[in-house]
Amino acid sequence: LGVMLVVVLIVAPINDALFGVVLITNAGIGIIQELRAKRTLDRLALLSAPRASVIRNGHETEVAVDGVVLDDLLTLKAGDQIVVDGIVVTADSLEVDESLLTGESDAILKERGDEVLSGSFVSSGSGVYKARRVGADAYAVRLAEEARKFTLVRSELRNGIDKILRGITWVLVPTALLLIWSQFTTITGWPDSQSWGWTDVKEAIRLSIAGLVAMIPQGLVLLTSVAFAVGVIRLGRRNVLVQELPAVEGLARVDTVCFDKTGTFTEGRLVVDEVELLTDHYDVRAALGALGASDPNPNATQQAIAEQFPAPAGWWPTATVPFSSARKWSGASFGSLGSWVLGAPEMILPNDATVAERVAASAGEGKRVLLLARATGELEGDELPFGLEPVAVLGLSDRIRSDAAETLEYFARQGVAAKVISGDHPQTVAAIAREVGVPGADKVVDARTLPDDPAELAEVVDAGTVFGRVTPHQKRAMVGALQSRGHVVAMTGDGVNDVLALKDADIGIAMGSGSSASRSVAQLVLLDGSFATLPSVVGEGRRVIANIERVANLFVVKTVYAFLLAVLVGLFSSPFPFVPRHLTLVGTLTIGAPAFFIALAPTADRARSGFVTRVLRFAVPVGTLAAAATYLSYELAITEQVELTEARTTATLVLFAIGLFALVINARPLTLPRKWLIGVMATGFRHVLFLPTGRSFFELDLPRAVVMRAGVGIVGLSGAVMYGSLRSLGVAQQVPQLLRNPNLTNGAWSAMRTG
Repeated sequence: LGVMLVVVLIVAPINDALFGVVLITNAGIGIIQELRAKRTLDRLALLSAPRASVIRNGHETEVAVDGVVLDDLLTLKAGDQIVVDGIVVTADSLEVDESLLTGESDAILKERGDEVLSGSFVSSGSGVYKARRVGADAYAVRLAEEARKFTLVRSELRNGIDKILRGITWVLVPTALLLIWSQFTTITGWPDSQSWGWTDVKEAIRLSIAGLVAMIPQGLVLLTSVAFAVGVIRLGRRNVLVQELPAVEGLARVDTVCFDKTGTFTEGRLVVDEVELLTDHYDVRAALGALGASDPNPNATQQAIAEQFPAPAGWWPTATVPFSSARKWSGASFGSLGSWVLGAPEMILPNDATVAERVAASAGEGKRVLLLARATGELEGDELPFGLEPVAVLGLSDRIRSDAAETLEYFARQGVAAKVISGDHPQTVAAIAREVGVPGADKVVDARTLPDDPAELAEVVDAGTVFGRVTPHQKRAMVGALQSRGHVVAMTGDGVNDVLALKDADIGIAMGSGSSASRSVAQLVLLDGSFATLPSVVGEGRRVIANIERVANLFVVKTVYAFLLAVLVGLFSSPFPFVPRHLTLVGTLTIGAPAFFIALAPTADRARSGFVTRVLRFAVPVGTLAAAATYLSYELAITEQVELTEARTTATLVLFAIGLFALVINARPLTLPRKWLIGVMATGFRHVLFLPTGRSFFELDLPRAVVMRAGVGIVGLSGAVMYGSLRSLGVAQQVPQLLRNPNLTNGAWSAMRTG
């Protein structure tokens, strides 16, 4: 387009260079929106970016990752991401998950002198390591440069537009050659006549460029990126960090959302509700206080216990085992006071009927149930000590988020299935699921009974709703099982145990308050942890999908009729019926300006697959009729022996009328703003046509009455045929949902309308 703009400025009046104004304006709008989106992303990414705890001058301080230098000492605790490569200096049961680098899900025990790599994260324990490779030398950076481990979010819009552009490219080259050849031979009479001059050559070039400019869907890619960019800005205002632009589209296509209970349904703040003693022989409060104080890097459960039970005097740990999501228990030995273990009852004493009965009663009330057990022997490694005796059953509860129920209700009404996946006891998870209103919360599955066979696993996961005692590896397998059944899966989570599933899901959604590891692999980060923002993301995705489809309909219609007009004038050796300014006028009023507003309008249309097919089903018949009607009216005017300017004006009138009719069909439902938009476009064309300055500028001249009547008849007939053909293809019957969809909650509608 830039090259053709230069050529037009050389060979034609400046009026014909109007498409250059559109080109520059569109580019300016695109650049401004992209820069605004970039500033929004940079601001949010700064809030979400992992930071490093560095020991300098004997003091621990937090610095940005790019502030870490060689030989810095960095501290590690459970959930921390390792940000640079280094060597372990001290380790206290330090286990590192390197699955993001190696694909191996098992945590690796690290000891003094072992190497740790950036991109991995701490699954349990604590330690200190010294930075050895930073910046571009770090392993994760080199790995990303050599071979990308992660692929971008699948975008049907992006892939569909790529297909359309590839098809246009293949068609454009031979059609352009045909058009240029036909115009040179028609205008100059070459090779039969040798009497042509530079004026004829310039006219042939001008008419050729008119057809070529119209074939290029100017603005289609631009408005797609603008729609995504505006979505990023709107979501940024709601504290949603979009780490990959197509993720805005992706969540709108999701049909299954896997929720991790802790941190998503609940606030992740545990409190001890009850302690039921199973024996009176021991000081349970002292034991719990000692266990809570024994781990320098406690998890949420240990923090809740430490807050409620103060550390007793005289309890000095001689051996400790930190909590691990794989073991599901932690413990400590206190010399003559014995060894104490706290964790999942079924992992500590799986065959104790009394314990199982007490656990079932508490779990049924939605509590997280832990068993406190004691043994006389010393803890050795991460094996349970022999002779464990149950001492007490603890019930902990988590505060449910106030917005969880409303959001789940929204997803249910949109036909999106909810799966609750948690490492807690199945009955505990089910009770929480029932409380927040998860449909099918009675379909409870204990993940320890899940089959290993992928096909069987897919069947069980598809049928179930609530899954308890799920390991990180199982979460990942369950996401894959759902995907194997054709589901588009989103996964929410906030902990290190969710990272594998977040990474493999079609859309990973992390909580801003969660671990840096979970934030680093998710496509969407809810910075304020508000569950209620998810409908806003769905709304933005729907807006992008539905509106870009409308925009693509209009732009591809223009490409189709420009291509067919070029073929017709080539076959019949006639001058092209337009000069560049004519098609710029028609394209701006029926496609360019309306498309810009349509691309940014709110919508409640549900996402559907088959983007390219639907665009072609609309664009091909409409574009074909527009080309046939335009060329027919042009030839009829020529046979009436009117001036060439009048014949071109007739063609312009017919093309504008059909383009406006296509816009009306494409813009449904015709809300008041859209009616105003269409009215403004029609009024603008009327002013151009009936004002002398407008006619002079755009090289228009009203034809005689008989030609006008013929044009009106052609438009009416074409409109009827167009509507009938679209109905036969099922396009005209696909009336979008009303803008105020009654299925939307007030909050979701308000979220989509805002901005």
